[in-house]
Amino acid sequence: MDPKKVDAVVLVGGKGTRLRPLTLSAPKPMLPTAGLAFMTHLLARIAAAGIEHVILGTSYKAAVFEAEFGDGSKLGLQIEYVFEEEALGTGGGIANVAPKLRHDTAIIFNGDVLSGADLGELLNHHASHQADVTLHLVRVSDPRAFGCVPTDGDNRVLAFLEKTQDPPTDQINAGCYVFNREIIDRIPRDREVSVEREVFPTLLSDGLKVCGYVDTSYWRDMGTPEDFVRGSSDLVRGIAPSPALTKPRGEFLVHDGASVAPGALLIGGTVVGRGAEIGPGVRLDGAVIFDGAHIEAGATVERSIIGFGARIGPRALIRDGVIGDGADIGARCELLRGARVWPGVKVPDLGIRYSSDI
Repeated sequence: MDPKKVDAVVLVGGKGTRLRPLTLSAPKPMLPTAGLAFMTHLLARIAAAGIEHVILGTSYKAAVFEAEFGDGSKLGLQIEYVFEEEALGTGGGIANVAPKLRHDTAIIFNGDVLSGADLGELLNHHASHQADVTLHLVRVSDPRAFGCVPTDGDNRVLAFLEKTQDPPTDQINAGCYVFNREIIDRIPRDREVSVEREVFPTLLSDGLKVCGYVDTSYWRDMGTPEDFVRGSSDLVRGIAPSPALTKPRGEFLVHDGASVAPGALLIGGTVVGRGAEIGPGVRLDGAVIFDGAHIEAGATVERSIIGFGARIGPRALIRDGVIGDGADIGARCELLRGARVWPGVKVPDLGIRYSSDI
């Protein structure tokens, strides 16, 4: 299939509530991931596949996307934007962009999935099977946390199953779909529609050809702090692919303008953002340090996200935490097991251990 005759649609309207407080200031797809806005990695993959026309379905903090990407020319793309006045769900979001489609085939992406799937192979699979819709499916070691999508020997989807403790297959919906244009035109407009619970089951009951493209490529839903940290680390270390990253992969990635003092240890796919300052004796293991953050002498940050301009005081310990923009964590404080600190909050130098929201 000629990728130049395919529209890409990226749905980025969600509020990212599971990643609060980081998403109070920026939509989830715009958070720095391996030092770049997450959307940059996805758009670079789309461009590398030869697709030229992209439509972003926006809602929450919509202006941020256009301010960053404009018309897409810097990425070799032609980007348009469609705004959702109210939440429409995945199916409703797809229907909402229909007036902007230029071609007979569209590839749809959830804007919070980090994937290494070969988009060209996915499109060719769709064409060769003469499918009406093709779903990208991935195999996971524990599918109980996901809806399962069994297929037959000809790759036709048999059902869409809710989460169960005894799943009949390890194949799950990976959040990427190829639609023929006439199928998009069937989706109800101007109301909330779920593709998983409404669109896909209806297509099956109507006898349309819904196929699965199954692979074992890298895949991660970036919706939780744990997955966000892991995905960023995998990008830095080269485990997850991204055409947008040109620097050599390794245990850490330090961006231009950041300073790292002698004696600091950076491991585990740590990323240090622009203008950040890392003091002597600091240990960063799988840390995501946003632009302008300050990590002072002897502090330890493990598997945690430190927001824009935040400060971590001397000998503080942050483990599995999320520190909001501009927060100030005092000396010797310990924040553990999923603690989150809201933007601008100051935690005093008391050496207190926290394991809840502050």
